[in-house]
Amino acid sequence: MRVVIQRVSHASVTIDGHCKSAIRGGMLILVGIEDADGQEDIDWLCKKIVNLRIFDDENGVMNKSILNSGGEILVISQFTLHASTKKGNRPSYIKAARPEISVPLYEQFCKELSSSLGKEIGTGEFGADMKVELLNDGPVTICMDTKNKE
Repeated sequence: MRVVIQRVSHASVTIDGHCKSAIRGGMLILVGIEDADGQEDIDWLCKKIVNLRIFDDENGVMNKSILNSGGEILVISQFTLHASTKKGNRPSYIKAARPEISVPLYEQFCKELSSSLGKEIGTGEFGADMKVELLNDGPVTICMDTKNKE
């Protein structure tokens, strides 16, 4: 699984002109799923995400996790995170999992992330044409890949 985490002042996702989810301060997480992903990837990411210290403490130092800051999370599925640009100019998405694999994993990831956070998270709609708005705070943007844990 690949994720792009952005610390945001606010974020929302709109589908067909209607706001599906919106958050105030917290994290906007874009998630891409490939065929090799499974429960182990979900568990590792959920633990890592809720404990990631990217929120300012009283001294303005990034020392607090989302659990400590009381922030919210918005998760958006994004198969394009697995784009391959090795050949030519048109990205290939062959590594992205097909819906029969990715939908259940996306739903499980959202469920477990919500449980780890201790409150409901916002989501987009898998496979929909979504308009995502955000105000990146910092800016703080972190990329993680469960197949390349750096």
